[in-house]
Formats: sequence, C-alpha cells, structure tokens
Amino acid sequence: MVKKKRVPDWLNSPMWASPTVTTSPPSKSRSLSPPPNHHDRTGKTSSVTSSDSSVNESRFMLPPAASIRPESIQRTEVRDSSTRRGSSDYDNDSSGSVVEDVSRQAQLLQELSKKIINLGELRQLASLGIPDAAGIRSTTWKLLLGYLPIDKRMWSSELSKKRSQYKHFKEDLLMNPDSEIIEQIDRDVKRTHPDIPFFSGDSAFAKANQDSLKNILIIFAKLNPGIRYVQGMNEILAPLFYVFKTDPNEDYAVNAEADTFFCFVELLSDFRDNFCQQLDNSIVGIRSTISRLSQLLKQHDEELWRHLEVTTKVNPQFYAFRWITLLLTQEFNFTDILHIWDMLLSNPVGPRETLLRICCAMLILVRRRLLAGDFTANLKLLQSYPSTNVSHLLYVANKLNSQSAH
Repeated sequence: MVKKKRVPDWLNSPMWASPTVTTSPPSKSRSLSPPPNHHDRTGKTSSVTSSDSSVNESRFMLPPAASIRPESIQRTEVRDSSTRRGSSDYDNDSSGSVVEDVSRQAQLLQELSKKIINLGELRQLASLGIPDAAGIRSTTWKLLLGYLPIDKRMWSSELSKKRSQYKHFKEDLLMNPDSEIIEQIDRDVKRTHPDIPFFSGDSAFAKANQDSLKNILIIFAKLNPGIRYVQGMNEILAPLFYVFKTDPNEDYAVNAEADTFFCFVELLSDFRDNFCQQLDNSIVGIRSTISRLSQLLKQHDEELWRHLEVTTKVNPQFYAFRWITLLLTQEFNFTDILHIWDMLLSNPVGPRETLLRICCAMLILVRRRLLAGDFTANLKLLQSYPSTNVSHLLYVANKLNSQSAH
C-alpha cells in the first residue's frame, strides 16, 4: 500500500479557507476550452528594415517562433475594479498591515534614491508588495524588467535612446499595417477592462490610451512575424501601460507608450513559448508548463492533487490554460492584478516559476471547497475563481517558494 503523503501543518490553517462569496456569480461564462490539437496558421521569421540604420531592431524581437497559436482566448468578465484587498485577521503573517506598507514604502524609496540600485534588495522588497504610492511601482517594474539600468546616471541617456528608437518604429511600422491584424487588435483593445474609465469610454483620454495600446501591439506584431498578434496579448499589456501612464512624473507619463513597448517585449520574452504550437509538447511548451503545475500541487498537497485529477478527473488544462497564458489578468480585479504582478516580476526564481507557484497557491486557498466538490462543482469554481485576499495568496505562494527550496 502506498503511504499517502502527509499534508503540511501550515496548509491546515483555517486562514486558507476561502471566504463565502455572497455576490451573484458572473453572468458570462468564464470557461476556456483547452487548446486544439491542430493549428492552421504558421509564422515565418523575417526582418523589418528601418530608415534609420542605427536602429538595432533585433534587440526588441522575441526569438523566432515556428508557429503561433491561432485559437482565440475566450474573454471573461472582469471583476469590479473598485474591489480592494480584503481585510484579514492574518495581515501580520501575510505582510499586509498598514505599518508594514509604510515601512516598505520608505525602504523602497531609499533604495530607489541610490546612485547604484541594489537589484537583489529591490527584488526582496518588491516581492512583498509595492505600496500604491505615486511612482514607486512604475520605476520598480522598469528596473525589474531590465528596462532601466541599475546605474541611475545612465537613465537619462538610455531612456532618450530607447524612446527615439520607438519613434522610428512608429514612423516605419505603422504605415500600411496588415488589415486583418489591425482589425483584431482594435476589437480586443476596445474590450480591454470595459469597467475602467482609463481603458474604456468616450473620453479623449480613454481613446488616446486605446490608441497607444493598438500602436504597441501592431509594432510588436510587425517586429515578431513568427508570433504576430495573439488574442489576449492586450490583457497582458494593459497593467504595464496603466502603471507607466499614471506615473506622476510627467516625463514618464508622456513617454509611457514607448516605455511600455520595451517592457512588454521583455515580459513576453519569458512567456512567448505559451503561444507557439510546435512547442506545445516540448519541455517549454504550454502542456509541459501545465504539467509542472500539476506536479507542484502534488508535491505540496498530494491529497488535493489526487482528488482533483484522479477522483474527480478535473484536467488542469481546463482552467490553468487561461491562468497561465493571460498571467492571471482575468482571475482578479485590476488592483489585485498589480499586487500579484509585483511578486511575479520581482521573485528571484523568475516570472514563469513564480506564476506556477501563485497558481498552485490559488488551488490551496480553496482546497476545502475542492475536496468537498465533484467534477462539475470544482470545474465551475476554478473557471470562476472566487474573491480572495491577495495578501494571503502571495503569502502561500511565498511559502511554496521556501518549501521548494528544501
């Protein structure tokens, strides 16, 4: 008889019990079908010629992909952006107290004021959550993504060079874009966070922001013909642009489009394999990534893993495909997404591994409901993830991080 792996004591704490949701469920289905086995569109690697011979475009192209993933990522209802992180009796454990936020804000400002940024220290501070103080998240994310050098004396020249390069991209690549791509991008951008005035509405500000998102996605598609544009990229782009555009530093806000483009390229370079069909069954493809999530759950909570995948036969692909490809942007309200991305971008193990640990933590947070559910109930729960305390979620993910190290 195989001895059942013991569940760690810290998993049995009542703090991980999911709160009872009293709000009515979304009216629109959040389900996402697993990726099909066949694809009918391939990408070809090519280069784009710029009128400025000094522009090195290859630096901002992702590695060529053999094929893109043409299937649509089904849109899901975005939660009310006004919902904030819930209060908790366990804030001291999850680094969510006001006192700690103020202290961390002071520490981050102190680190960002240095002539040479200690990236290791910045990562450690940011992984605990970046306070919503003006400008801190914008600058920190740019550093974490490698857009800003750690030497502050180089910031001015580097930003000037990259923003000039983006200007050339706009001049060269926005002329006569592929009509099919621009129509799809336009449709998706108009549907980006329809509940947030920053992205949606008839105001000149919202329309200007939509234009910036479209420009970035079109230029990205032109520079990366092997991947082009895949539906859902607009959702990954949105948090970056929002953070940079709302920076109180006027220079940063005015140049948010250019800064966002380069950071978007850096971020997507870690996840582009999820969009490549020919890599599906490789060690870096989406199916392998989902399998790694399954193994991570089995490692930390074998009882829950067995109930989900053996007893109730809930294939993780039915829910984790959307979680992973859209970097959790459809599972939480916008405010919480920003806090989740603080950890996603700062954790030393890298964004891909961190994403899997957060996804595993999401399962652990609702383990009691999952253990009590059958196939239908569990699939519904995971395809419409309940409101939760994000401080707790990130605490669990960090706990998985430390547990995995032993």
